[in-house]
Amino acid sequence: MTSPPIVPSTSGLTRPDRPGPDDAIVVDGLHRRFGDVTAVDGLSFRMATGSILSLLGPNGAGKTTTVEICEGFTRADAGQVRVLGLDPWRQSAALRPRIGVMLQAGGAHASARAGEMLDLVANCSANPLDPAALLDLLGLTPSARTPVRRLSGGQVQRLSLAMALVGRPELLFLDEPTAGLDPQARHLVWDLLRAARADGVSILLTTHLLDEAELLSDRIVIVDNGRCVAAGTPAELTGGGAQLRFTASPGLELDVLRSALPLGFTVAETAPGRYLLEGDIAPSTMATVTSFCARVGVMPSAMQVGSRSLDEVYLELTGKELRS
Repeated sequence: MTSPPIVPSTSGLTRPDRPGPDDAIVVDGLHRRFGDVTAVDGLSFRMATGSILSLLGPNGAGKTTTVEICEGFTRADAGQVRVLGLDPWRQSAALRPRIGVMLQAGGAHASARAGEMLDLVANCSANPLDPAALLDLLGLTPSARTPVRRLSGGQVQRLSLAMALVGRPELLFLDEPTAGLDPQARHLVWDLLRAARADGVSILLTTHLLDEAELLSDRIVIVDNGRCVAAGTPAELTGGGAQLRFTASPGLELDVLRSALPLGFTVAETAPGRYLLEGDIAPSTMATVTSFCARVGVMPSAMQVGSRSLDEVYLELTGKELRS
């Protein structure tokens, strides 16, 4: 795909005549059951207006149900939900014109042409963006007359995003917005989401791409079994437990290294020849590691100091087993 030029602004996606509350979304003690299955079990979080919040969790964690309740498509059993200051179930008619929803499945009619589908959504909006300009921005102008069923997966994703944006929403709900996109298109979508946020649009994102969540989000909420297991900024979630990684000969006697380090450190060989130290990393820690390597006659390489990745934090909180 040839990427169109990135624009620094989305040309006023906000509605300055309708100032929003301090929080775009407030979820407090949310519960939802389906028969014997508890999908959401007392979930609470807040999302600031004009921010990007990623709702993360394994399959079956309760993300989709929570988002559907916030969109007004599903009713809560208990708890309070406010979206743009409104009850999304009882005041859905007032809420729907103010939000944009991007579905991973696309949401476009298979027989409609891409341009026609976007025009239809624009015509249902009170003050839409220019559909032709939006198609051009997302690299879809050459496919405007192509039926949706003949679009590639990445093109369908970009069309779905265009359909969510064209009505100038105050709040965007995005489900896996870059699934199936090539790197160029993925970066294009990221730039567009940043521009939307700069214009004051609030964005609730669900994604399994943790690097995407870490890069884009102002805050992250991790849910599992219908409950919040962690929440904070990416830096807050990954900042605890500094790490030192280095590469050397496999099979080093790590008990010797542990005995040379202060209490509280953990040392492990995560893969043959790859070592990880976690604890209060200081210059003296690196000196201890290099001294240990010199003593056993090996040359360390690729020594790096950093914090845990969001991927490591996520797996630590939700486990490594597969979910259906």
